Amino acid sequence: MGNIDKRNRLDDTPFRYRVTKDNTIFLDYYGKQVKILKGKEAEKFISKMNTAENEKEEQLIMAKLTGNFKRGNEKKS
Repeated sequence: MGNIDKRNRLDDTPFRYRVTKDNTIFLDYYGKQVKILKGKEAEKFISKMNTAENEKEEQLIMAKLTGNFKRGNEKKS
């Protein structure tokens, strides 16, 4: 895992997720919603999160799911 997060961006824990009663999952990046998971995709996500060994691994799972929406040149507001 050391080669994946070279700049240690996941140490800041930018990703969070919320699960609703109907098992819809909302993924947030610094408090802003970036993705919604439903159905089998949500079930697969929960099973991956349950097998994650630590917080950084959970962050990596969420980062991969959100895709390529950040390029590193955006300014934080």
